[in-house]
Amino acid sequence: MTGSANVLLLPKLSDSLAGRMEVLALWPFSEGELAGAQTSFIDAVFAAAPPTRSAAAEDILSRVLRGGFPPAVERTDPERRRAWFGSYILTILERDVREIAQIDNLAALPRVLALIAGRVGSLVNFAEVARSLAIPQTTLKRYFSLLGATFLTRLIPAWSTNLGKRLIKTPKLFLNDTGLAASLLGLTAERLRQETVVRGGLLENFVAMELLKQAGWSAVRTQLFHFRTASGQEVDFLLESDAGAIAGIEVKASATVTGHDFNGLRALAEMTGTRFHRGFVLYAGSETVAFGSNLFALPVSALWNSGLTLGQTLSS
Repeated sequence: MTGSANVLLLPKLSDSLAGRMEVLALWPFSEGELAGAQTSFIDAVFAAAPPTRSAAAEDILSRVLRGGFPPAVERTDPERRRAWFGSYILTILERDVREIAQIDNLAALPRVLALIAGRVGSLVNFAEVARSLAIPQTTLKRYFSLLGATFLTRLIPAWSTNLGKRLIKTPKLFLNDTGLAASLLGLTAERLRQETVVRGGLLENFVAMELLKQAGWSAVRTQLFHFRTASGQEVDFLLESDAGAIAGIEVKASATVTGHDFNGLRALAEMTGTRFHRGFVLYAGSETVAFGSNLFALPVSALWNSGLTLGQTLSS
């Protein structure tokens, strides 16, 4: 079940339930949920103890292609999985979007989704996307609102020390599921291994959704941002706790990590000073490696194997 189901209920309510209801976004399953295990990566990120142990090696690309929708996970045949995603998109467009917006011209929406799938992890540029699709920006922005309302897309805002500027700085764009994105792009495992740019974007999308899902149940309450300076230093994700502590997370699709991969995290640490708690590069390898004070390379699988990776959970 997806969060779009919640959206459908709201317009049908005949009277206000303000103060008497809570709206929950039901994303596709996280990797921990699919494995039947409790995961608390975000809690471990903000723990007092640093990483001390490596996580097991994982076939990350197969997880990216599979996604987290239970019906898609159950279909091991790629063609059957792609058929399910096609039906899912058709249902969303023909039922959910039409019911919310009461519009008939939805022909461009599948093209918008496919274009988004090829640009996940990038900054939103309405002018460029509108030119690529040959549609007016006003129409494109309306489509983006509809896709967000049905939980198909998610915008990650930019972080700033100025709270007011967070709402006007350019966000990054993601889809709700990497399996859906791969299906829209017609990707196979072989193609995904060959196309490094696409692989990097989908892996970043994969991490973004894992963090958003876990943020819903973690004991440490956080907000998720991306970080970019005027000089071009950037970090894929920034977690800010309610207490003001900050952790940075960079995502690399390669199986090796170098000191250069931590440049953005170092810039973040310098800018945030004592608020900076820890920085990580999540990569496609299997070892936990320290790269300086409070900077670590972790396997992507630490997202759902955090109990084997981060120190506080090893106190026993």
